Amino acid sequence: MLDIGCGDGTVAALLKQSRTGLTIEGVEITLRPTCHIPCRGFDGRHLPFPSEAFDVCLLVDVLHHTADIPQLLCEAARVARSFVVIKDHASENSLDHATLHFMDWIGNRPHGVALPYNYQSFQQWQGHFAACGLRPAKFTADVPLYPFPFSRLFGRKLHFVAQLRKV
Repeated sequence: MLDIGCGDGTVAALLKQSRTGLTIEGVEITLRPTCHIPCRGFDGRHLPFPSEAFDVCLLVDVLHHTADIPQLLCEAARVARSFVVIKDHASENSLDHATLHFMDWIGNRPHGVALPYNYQSFQQWQGHFAACGLRPAKFTADVPLYPFPFSRLFGRKLHFVAQLRKV
C-alpha cells in the first residue's frame, strides 16, 4: 500500500498493526522528523513509482490540500493495481466551507501544510473519480468522527470515505 501525503505515518502504522503481512510506504511533500513508516519526499504532483506498483493507494485528508485534485488523483490511480481509498471532505455550501476552513487551519497550520482550502462538492468529487478512471466500489458520507455535540458542527456529512476501483 502507498500512503500518499502520509504526514507522520500514524494512520498507516495503525493499519499495519491490524493486518499481518501488510507492507506500506509513504510519500509526503514535507517530510517530518519522525515517521512511523518508510517515507520519501515527492513534489505533490508526480508519484516517483512505476505504474501499478502498489495494490492500493491511500489518501487521507490530502486531496483538498492540492491545487489540482485530478492531477494527484490520476497519479494515485496510475500507481495502484486495484483500488484507491480516499478519506476527504465535501462542501456543499458556504457554512460547510467555513467550517472546513476553520478545521483545516486549526489542524494543519502548526505543521506548515499548504492550505488552499480546495473543498469540492459531492458532484465535483464524482466528476474527478470518473475523469481518473475510478468508480466507487464503496462510498459513505456517514463518518462518525466526533462525539455529540461536536458532531452537529464538525460532522454534518462534511467527511466521506470512498473505496474506488480502477475501471
